[in-house]
Amino acid sequence: MQQDIFDEKLHPLSKSEVPSDYDKHDPEQKQIYRFVRTLFSAAQLTAECAIVTLVYVERLLTYADIDIGPGNWKRMLLGAILLASKVWDDQAVWNVDYCQILKDITVEDMNELERQFLELLQFNINVPSSVYAKYYFDLRSLSETNNLSFPLEPLSQDKAQRLEAISRLCDDKYKDARRAGKKRSASVDNLVGVRWVPAILS
Repeated sequence: MQQDIFDEKLHPLSKSEVPSDYDKHDPEQKQIYRFVRTLFSAAQLTAECAIVTLVYVERLLTYADIDIGPGNWKRMLLGAILLASKVWDDQAVWNVDYCQILKDITVEDMNELERQFLELLQFNINVPSSVYAKYYFDLRSLSETNNLSFPLEPLSQDKAQRLEAISRLCDDKYKDARRAGKKRSASVDNLVGVRWVPAILS
């Protein structure tokens, strides 16, 4: 079953033994924050990448009809961050880079996580600027409701056009790779170079 790729007992992120009750206790907010912050800080990812990550997590939950829980949240976030960083950020972050951050995960495991995440998303990684804006304003509203700071500014028109162009281009490349029978070839690291192709939007 594809959803097993997210199970931390079956696919641990560290060599430390996974407790037998790993899937029984919801993680604390601090634990989630530390995990995400570690990845974003080490990979030098942007705040905009966090919003694209959230889009992918919610898409995964909807498309794959699965729930996020104590035993799968880390790998779901990792898969979403991995894809979002390849689609959004200028700086190429390869699967091997995440292996250096997490230390105990193998490139093969990262490749398989990425491949299955893409399949569960039905290769839909396109993020229109309207979708980005909805998530941005929802998060900003949630921050204000909880008296939290929200330093991120809305996307400029240039960044919005760039997001749409890059995500459409990557979406097309992923689908082309799938049609060409490469879907079992693991990672799309070889497609990262598409991010710098200039796009002309009318």
